[in-house]
Amino acid sequence: MREISFRNDILPLKDKLYRLALRITLNSAEAEDVVQDTMIRVWNKRDEWPQFESIEAYCLTIARNLAIDRSQKMEAQNLQLTSEVREMPDTLTPYDRLAQNEQMQLVHRLVNELPERQRTIMQLRDV
Repeated sequence: MREISFRNDILPLKDKLYRLALRITLNSAEAEDVVQDTMIRVWNKRDEWPQFESIEAYCLTIARNLAIDRSQKMEAQNLQLTSEVREMPDTLTPYDRLAQNEQMQLVHRLVNELPERQRTIMQLRDV
C-alpha cells in the first residue's frame, strides 16, 4: 500500500465533498462547514489511514453523514414568521399548491423507502 498524503490525496477531494454536501443541505454555507468538519475529522483519524481501502470513499461517507445530520437539524428548526415571509406573493392556486405538496411528499416517501445503498446513490448522483 502506498502512503496517503493529506495534501496530495485528501485536499483535492474538497470540491467533490462540497458538491455532495451542497446537494444534501441545499445551502452553500452549510456545505462549506460540512467540508471543513470532514477535513478535520479525516485529519484526526490520520493514524488509521493505512487501514482504509479507499480514502476517497471514507471522506465521502463522513461528508454525507455530516450533511444529512445538518440537513435534519435545519429541517427541525421552525421558520419565523417575519414581515418578508408574510408579504411573499403566492402565485400558485390552492389546488396547484396541494398537488405540488402531494407530489413532493410522494417523492420523499419513495426515496426514504429505498434501501440505504440506493438512497446514497441518488444523493451521490450529482457528485
